[in-house]
Amino acid sequence: MFNQFGSTSETLSKASAVVLRIGTDAHLYDDPEDVNIAPLLDSKFESEKCEALKRLLALIAQGFDVSNFFPQVVKNVASQSSEVKKLVYLYLLQYAEKRPNEALLSINYFQKDLGDPNPLVRAWALRTMAGIRLHVIAPLALAAVSKCARDPAVYVRKCAANALPKLHDLRLEEHAPAIEEIVGILLNDHSPGVVGAAAAAFTSICPNNFELIRKNYKKLCQILPDVEEWGQILLIGTLLRYVVARHGLVRESLMLSLHGMDSNGFCEKDALVRDLTLDKEDGGKSDSFDVNLVNVVSKCYIEGPDEYLSRSSCLDPVTSAFDSKETTSVAHNEDVKILLQCTSPLLWSNNSAVVLAAAGVQWIMAPLEDVKKIVKPLLFLLRSSSASKYVVLCNILVFAKAAPSLFAPHFENFFICSSDAYQVKAHKLEMLSLVATTSSISSILREFEDYIKDPDRRFAADTIAAIGLCARRLPTIPTTCLDGLLALVRQESFAGDPESVDGEEGVLVQAVMSIQTIIERDPDSHDKVIIQLFRSLDSIKVAAARATIIWMVGVYCSLGPIIPRMLTTLTKYLAWSFKSEASETKLQILNTTAKVLISAKVDDFQMLKRIMVYMLELGECDLSYDIRDRTRFLKKLLPCKLASHEATEDSVASQENIAVHVVEHVFGSKLKPFLPLGLNDRFYLPGSLSQIVLHAAPGYEPLPKPCSFVFEEHDQLSDSDRQRDAGAVLDRSQESSETGDEDGSSDYDSESSVGSEFSSDDNERKVSNDASDPAAPLIQISDTSVSADQEELRSRRALDLWLDDQPSTSNQTPSAVNSNQSSYAKISIGDIGSRVKPKCYSLLDPGNGSGLKVDYAFLSEVSIVSPLHVCVEVLFENSSGEPILDVNLEDEESMKCILQQCANTNST
Repeated sequence: MFNQFGSTSETLSKASAVVLRIGTDAHLYDDPEDVNIAPLLDSKFESEKCEALKRLLALIAQGFDVSNFFPQVVKNVASQSSEVKKLVYLYLLQYAEKRPNEALLSINYFQKDLGDPNPLVRAWALRTMAGIRLHVIAPLALAAVSKCARDPAVYVRKCAANALPKLHDLRLEEHAPAIEEIVGILLNDHSPGVVGAAAAAFTSICPNNFELIRKNYKKLCQILPDVEEWGQILLIGTLLRYVVARHGLVRESLMLSLHGMDSNGFCEKDALVRDLTLDKEDGGKSDSFDVNLVNVVSKCYIEGPDEYLSRSSCLDPVTSAFDSKETTSVAHNEDVKILLQCTSPLLWSNNSAVVLAAAGVQWIMAPLEDVKKIVKPLLFLLRSSSASKYVVLCNILVFAKAAPSLFAPHFENFFICSSDAYQVKAHKLEMLSLVATTSSISSILREFEDYIKDPDRRFAADTIAAIGLCARRLPTIPTTCLDGLLALVRQESFAGDPESVDGEEGVLVQAVMSIQTIIERDPDSHDKVIIQLFRSLDSIKVAAARATIIWMVGVYCSLGPIIPRMLTTLTKYLAWSFKSEASETKLQILNTTAKVLISAKVDDFQMLKRIMVYMLELGECDLSYDIRDRTRFLKKLLPCKLASHEATEDSVASQENIAVHVVEHVFGSKLKPFLPLGLNDRFYLPGSLSQIVLHAAPGYEPLPKPCSFVFEEHDQLSDSDRQRDAGAVLDRSQESSETGDEDGSSDYDSESSVGSEFSSDDNERKVSNDASDPAAPLIQISDTSVSADQEELRSRRALDLWLDDQPSTSNQTPSAVNSNQSSYAKISIGDIGSRVKPKCYSLLDPGNGSGLKVDYAFLSEVSIVSPLHVCVEVLFENSSGEPILDVNLEDEESMKCILQQCANTNST
């Protein structure tokens, strides 16, 4: 191409690549040599230092070890260039743990940068300081985080929140209360970005310290919609855990309203279930809600599947119900209302994880009639997000298993797309089998007919299994399904060797198993179907399908009048084909023959016994040890049926009685199957990773025990009582002040002169008592009796005004009027200076003072030196691990004067 210009396609591609890299730092990755880096680090130009640091970071990204440049890089931490400083911080984060001694040399620069005017520099310094995982500097890093948690810049406070988990990972038990206190400060922040980072720190540091959430609960709910998306996920989970631990589950929710409680609890809400039932006209029983499964889900959410399933076999349904004391009501609980209101808009978030978290809150805490609001957001998410389709389906499956009626009207949203992955197809098939109703089953079966023709035969086999589940759930469609399944069995049987086609044998096996599932519902009405399967046994070549049909021979050997007459012919055929059967089919033949022998009639007994003996002889010589072990087991178990009749009845009577009971129990009666909860029946919190992988992922925690967080409200009540008393005092004082305002100044002077005659001594005693008793109230109101002489001192004008303001007193008796006019109150105000703690200000923080913390406060006392002076209290605290021997205090003004005098002397 363009050979006349001497260029080829290869050179043009290289040239275009070079052009695209112009103006970028991509060229740094081309030359891994570091021979020119050392001189550049010692250069006096900031641009060359920046170029060298970029080369070092490029080498780190390629996996090279460049820790030998650590001393030279540390020197550049004092650079005035913000870009150089940022690159140095990135380098130090990578190698600080490998070179701890050199990293400690830069701590002073970090502390200095914490006071930089640029908030980015302060944030970089804090992030680097917290990223150096050394126990030696942990106290300094904690002090820096505490300082930055109160920084005016939002980004610095957010970095402080992100640094807290790094300090917590150092296992600083002695600093744990201080770290939790900082978490509480950041949770109370007004910035949504800081609150989101604080929620992440709370989750990793103290997820069960619900006292921090209680103080800021309403504020967190209000700020939740403004928090960044990934912070919303953590904050929603935290708020949900707090509400469950504080108030318990909601009585009206789906988790509790469908199963009864104890005598102090509640019963099933039939009205709500009736409202949400879809197929009220399609028969008596509706699959609106699976009450037992809902109970299992709620228990798994609280206890965890492992703990619940380990003791589920010994639980009594009555004792396993939630106590009424562990529940609450939406109508009377403001915290639950606020949580549901603030998470409801997040159901339409752009982030699928936020939608699942919000849907989980509504699923667990919302009233039963409001649970349906999660359906449309989840379906919209299923259609719009292809990346998260599998995750959304896994969570929808849990909801549909417990409440199929929620998604039954939207069954078309779960039709298979050709572009769906196999796992998505399998989940959609399960959803269609769960939400199928008598009104929608015809459309679903037409879809299933197309799915059976899919080239992916494993998917076709799953479709047949879904047909069996639909027929088992809906009693009106088994006939239609049976006809199609029998036709499919005949088609697959005569289509040649199914094992030659990849996955084709699975289609036949699933068809037979689906037929067997339908027959189990009503065996008496399907005896002809069983006979058709027996007759098609010769044409079916798949071992698993043959074993299933042979098992049905033993189970239904006494069903109807025709099947017992076919048993002799069937057992002869099984004995003839025993040698060529697979191991699983041979085991089923031995079991079925034993069952047929036990239930055989007198006419056919001898023939069946000879066939059984023949099969046992073949089994003893089989190559499989499983077949040989089963043969020996049956020979020991069936001596009463296989023994000859030459022995007298007395000699074998005791042996026969024991054997008959064992044989009848093992083969004659149908044992109740034990069906433990499978892997798909392990339920975890919606939106969690554990619900996808179906086991407890690292870090998974179930919901706390309901009402496990007991908040002591007596302090809060006492505070409210004190506020209420203070409010009453202020009201009374306001009324008295209004009355005093209406009176003239002469009235005030007259009353003060009157009061001065009898209250001076009392005031002195009161002040002394307040000083001695710190618990005494600051304001006291007491009634005072006034003599007749003192009453006359009231001015006539004040009395007239008082009477004009109280017209109702004209209807009172004179004695009552006199008593009202003679009522006085004395207000005593104590010394407030001894009650109020002075506010402290920071003079020197531990970061700038090498571990020394200095605070000062202004006192209300009068200086003994001069009334013009102010008393200041200075507090010194050693925050470092080393003792401080002496502290020197110097007056800067005096030092300046001394230095000025020295300069004047030298000049002269």
